[in-house]
Amino acid sequence: MGRKVTLFTGQWADMKFENLAQRVSEIGYDGLEIACWGDHLDVQKAAEESSYVEKKLEILDKYNLGVWAIGNHLTGQCVGDRYDPRLDNFAPEKYAGKPDEIRKWAIEEMQLTAVAAKNLGVDTVTGFTGSPIWKFFYSFPQTTQEMVEEGFERIVELWNPILDVFKENGVKFALEVHPTEIAFDFYTTEKLLDKFDWRPEFGINFDPSHLIWQGLTPHLFLRDFSERIYHVHMKDAAVTLNGREGILGSHLPFGDRRRGWDFRSLGHGDIDFDEIIRELNKMNYTGPLSVEWEDSGMDRIYGAREALNFVRKIDFKASELAFDDSMEK
Repeated sequence: MGRKVTLFTGQWADMKFENLAQRVSEIGYDGLEIACWGDHLDVQKAAEESSYVEKKLEILDKYNLGVWAIGNHLTGQCVGDRYDPRLDNFAPEKYAGKPDEIRKWAIEEMQLTAVAAKNLGVDTVTGFTGSPIWKFFYSFPQTTQEMVEEGFERIVELWNPILDVFKENGVKFALEVHPTEIAFDFYTTEKLLDKFDWRPEFGINFDPSHLIWQGLTPHLFLRDFSERIYHVHMKDAAVTLNGREGILGSHLPFGDRRRGWDFRSLGHGDIDFDEIIRELNKMNYTGPLSVEWEDSGMDRIYGAREALNFVRKIDFKASELAFDDSMEK
């Protein structure tokens, strides 16, 4: 098919942006999905300083890399989440322990992200929304349907003003459907899109690794929401239940062999990427395939190189004729 293959830089934010760009170019990627943390992208500077944007674009051009999306997951989480001290890791230090200030900062930052994307020539921002009700996931103490409805309405209330700025700038927001978000599976995604009245600025960053361990079939999710797939992450996961290990992870860190599931480098998990490519071809998705590399059991440079080769090999072109056409008289 020849879709562009990019690397999401979020898991590489310990590296300087130019150093990473050089390495990724040497490996052979077409571009980057730039994360808005580390020194990779400061959205305020990108929104307000043309020289800052020019410098980023010069680095990309120097290493023959493109950019088709930026990701601001950490800030987006702060918009809709019910506060706990973990959010202090995502917000400026001066707001630590101040939920209202963190939320206000996050809303303004996400609005600036739309402007930054436009200035970079990008029309898609991937990210999270957060969720005021994820902590009520297990219904004991009892979670009422009124609490669930209030949670969805709260997300719409918080995000519509952000999406208005996205609309003004001709940029789309692609939510990565993901546990801890307000939309984490099929029905919550459907419900959220309905709540937003299917406004076109709000869509999906498809990432099968967050679906497979929940028991969903990723390519069917693609089929059902084909018109709202604005970006695609290529990431794998393995389910390793054996009668002792639990699907909820047992509060064990990623990479612990006792977990009931874990993220894996592409081709080392349970996801059927052949079916995913067939669905992407059917829906005429021409955007990038962005490798989000997460595998605590593998060297990341080796993994990034292997993942690129995997995507190049699996990204086949759709047939332009039926195989039995040649049998017709």
